Amino acid sequence: MRPGNQMIDQLINWGNSDPRKLFLVDGLGAMLSAFLLGVVLVEFEEYFGIPRPTLYTLALLPCLFASYDFFCYQKKNRNIAPLLKGIALLNISYCLLSIGLAIYHYERITYLAWGYILIEVLIVMTLAMIELKVSDS
Repeated sequence: MRPGNQMIDQLINWGNSDPRKLFLVDGLGAMLSAFLLGVVLVEFEEYFGIPRPTLYTLALLPCLFASYDFFCYQKKNRNIAPLLKGIALLNISYCLLSIGLAIYHYERITYLAWGYILIEVLIVMTLAMIELKVSDS
């Protein structure tokens, strides 16, 4: 087994021990994304090349996701699998939208922006896959 797979398996086991924790991790990550997109990248737009309206749109979605995450985290519902699957699918959709908007603005965005987007997509997709695995357990 490769080291990366072992780490993913450990994260899945951690999520299975209390699936609600994944909502907390997802919500905190969404808040960080919203801050980076809506404040930091906007402030340094000239270095990233992503237009402000696009950044604000991308920042709004994680705010909505964080609200969903924190609501689900507070629920004492025994069957949270559908809720977990819901945020996983939203996360995947967000990644596709991010990549789509980057491609749409490919003439403007810089390598720095591509780096940010690809790292964020990698992290969010990894979390989404863990959420899907845990929701199916």
